[in-house]
Amino acid sequence: MTRRKIILDCDPGQDDAVAILLALASTELDVLAITAVAGNIGIEKTSLNARAVVELARAATPVYAGCPRPLVREPVLATHIHGESGIDGASLSPPNRPLADGHAVDFIRDTIRAHPPDEITLVAIGPLTNLACALIQAPDIAGRVQEIVLMGGAIGLGNTTPAAEFNIYADPHAAHVVFNSGARIVMTPLELTHQVLATHGRVATIRALGTEAARQVAGILDAYPKTTHFGATGGPLHDPCAVAYLLWPDLMGGKDCRVDIETEATHSIGRTVIEWRRQKTAANAHVLDTVDAEMLFRRITERLGRLP
Repeated sequence: MTRRKIILDCDPGQDDAVAILLALASTELDVLAITAVAGNIGIEKTSLNARAVVELARAATPVYAGCPRPLVREPVLATHIHGESGIDGASLSPPNRPLADGHAVDFIRDTIRAHPPDEITLVAIGPLTNLACALIQAPDIAGRVQEIVLMGGAIGLGNTTPAAEFNIYADPHAAHVVFNSGARIVMTPLELTHQVLATHGRVATIRALGTEAARQVAGILDAYPKTTHFGATGGPLHDPCAVAYLLWPDLMGGKDCRVDIETEATHSIGRTVIEWRRQKTAANAHVLDTVDAEMLFRRITERLGRLP
């Protein structure tokens, strides 16, 4: 089996932590590195949390620290959701392994250039600052990545403002760079992730696995803010959906669309403006909106059971 090489760019973050564990538990994926960015919390804690989660999985994946702030706007954090630690509900030991030498942006740029075209996939589940900086420095890498799979945006309403989802709102200018880079993009927006709810029953099934990783994930999901969508209540597993797409694309559906990012307006900055009903211009992303959530949770639970 050929393992798909990925770089996982993230801002852990409760759901980021679950996404990291899912990736590390999946033999189909070769996680070359985890690159941290400021987002849910500051870069010091996102890079620390990423290393702690890697050690929870008993993996040796290197973690690179990246950009400490958005390209243009002032930093926007989500400690009111993820807590001051960034991963409330977990009780992780401080990591023993240091950060990898070098900057995340340099690693992304140099790794993509060092591999043959279409061999590296970028999985971005935080603000897109690191990816945008790499693409600004080296526009040629847009044509070398296999694809960029990202969690962010919304077809309709946002979750941070009425118009915008957090990852895009946190750095809309970076999102503008990425969506206009020419790279193939797969987007998992709120309309998809709000279907993937960690209900009480699903969390109980994860906890019953009895492993340390499962106990930590259950604690995270217990602490994660709950919402009600599609007749169910639970914490939406936003970020694991991007990793899950690489593993089980047959469980998701969507269509090619033109996606533009609002970077100027006062009330709608960070909005993903999507030509969903009528395509008037060339598509630049494949936007997902359907998912078999029940099967997805079964498979995520099975993968988490592989971890210690």
